[in-house]
Amino acid sequence: MTDKFDKAPAEEPPEDSPAAKAEATPASTAPPEQIKAIPVRHWGRWVSGVIVVALLGTLIYAFSQGNVQWDTVGDFIFDQRIIEGMGRTLLISVLSMAIGLVLGVVFAVMRLSKNPVTGAVAWLYIWFFRGTPVFVQLLLWFNLALIFPILNIGFYKDEMVDVMTPFMVALLGLGLNEGAYMAEIVRAGIQSVDEGQTEAAHALGMKNSKTMRRVVLPQAMRVIVPPTGNEFINLLKTSSLVAVVTYVDLTRAAQNIGSTSFAVMEMLLVASVWYLVLTSIFSVGQYYLERRYARGSLRTLPPTPWQKVKRNLTSFSSPRGA
Repeated sequence: MTDKFDKAPAEEPPEDSPAAKAEATPASTAPPEQIKAIPVRHWGRWVSGVIVVALLGTLIYAFSQGNVQWDTVGDFIFDQRIIEGMGRTLLISVLSMAIGLVLGVVFAVMRLSKNPVTGAVAWLYIWFFRGTPVFVQLLLWFNLALIFPILNIGFYKDEMVDVMTPFMVALLGLGLNEGAYMAEIVRAGIQSVDEGQTEAAHALGMKNSKTMRRVVLPQAMRVIVPPTGNEFINLLKTSSLVAVVTYVDLTRAAQNIGSTSFAVMEMLLVASVWYLVLTSIFSVGQYYLERRYARGSLRTLPPTPWQKVKRNLTSFSSPRGA
């Protein structure tokens, strides 16, 4: 007798059914076909590139047709007077930037102070030196002897014309003006640091001065460094204004040679070449400095100029669509 609980044998699907065909077909182990990506053609980039090249070619052609003695430019590009003037430009720019950095930190801290007197003094300093042109400030320092013939500060007394030499005028004019701009840059960097950092430092028993040196300023450098590099490059070009106070910088040296050799335009081109060289060198240094301070805030650092060149060369040499 058959047990009523015995299971009936499972019915097999017909041979022509989809289920039977699926069981009979072996599983495919081949990888899926690779998608062939076709790059999008950016016609606007090609058109704009052609337009820019055409305009650049027109500009070069116009200069080539002008009455410019290019041999004179090549003869004076490494002239001793030009090189010395370039050295003075670098010297006055670096020293003025150093003064601007020190004054910027001091007046930024004074501006953020809860003391109303120091805050008002810092605001007045920034208001005056940012609100008047550098050219006017240089002339004020240069003609200071007209209202103060004698400089008398107790322990030192001398005639103002002997004190306010062209170098001193250029240093004070550029340094004090740069300090006003750096004060605003440093203030923005300090305010970018979260207040919790300061509160945590105070909870550990650190004083305000030590907190500023050890906690706030190191973190604020990520915000301070990029505009500081731009300010120095701008200061390097603005230093050409010191020629008006008879300081023999690069611009003044080029003007002196041009006035005696009657090659005014050629000497201005020589000065322009050296300014381009200096700003290009410092722009590269600024890039690597910004890249260093970007560590820890970015997942991947931006590529260096050499890495960009290698990547572009690789993309040109590789076959299309690879």
